[in-house]
Amino acid sequence: MEFSIIMRNMSVLRQPTKPRFAKGQKVIIKPVNEGGITQRENSVNEFAGQTGEITNFYWINPREEQIFYIYRVKVGREKESKKEIVVYEDELQPALK
Repeated sequence: MEFSIIMRNMSVLRQPTKPRFAKGQKVIIKPVNEGGITQRENSVNEFAGQTGEITNFYWINPREEQIFYIYRVKVGREKESKKEIVVYEDELQPALK
């Protein structure tokens, strides 16, 4: 990932690159394979292949020089059954019109 560096008060702050997806964007959920069956994997895979809409996103920085985007996506086939799930950026692909 690329980073922009800003100098303030003699310290270096690393800014994340822009997210790949934006609020309101339509995306397709990709299947998750975490190397074992987990509750999260089952929850996300329930919606694999479905189109959803980004409702919000966040970035986390667990280790220096590592930045990950996570997204809240509203998914579901019926209006009554729509729910929000949390997925990583690499578990999404843009929905083409």
